[in-house]
Amino acid sequence: MSILIDDPRWPAHGRLWAHLISDASLDELHAFADANGIPRRGFDRDHYDIPEESHARMVAAGARHVDGHALVRALIASGLRITARERRGL
Repeated sequence: MSILIDDPRWPAHGRLWAHLISDASLDELHAFADANGIPRRGFDRDHYDIPEESHARMVAAGARHVDGHALVRALIASGLRITARERRGL
């Protein structure tokens, strides 16, 4: 079981954001987030959005840095991925 984080390259609200996921369970993801002061409002159904300035702190806390493709593959393999269609409620 691992917590994974990709590169902060997603722009929003005047900053860049990374994605933080678990490759095993949402309970593991929420526990990591809680232990590292990540607010619940950063959770987006299958991942947390992490601002660029917190990226190094998440890696230091034990999140494994991977590229975006590896992160998506791990999320799909975990069965936790919420697809764009599911996000739209279709």
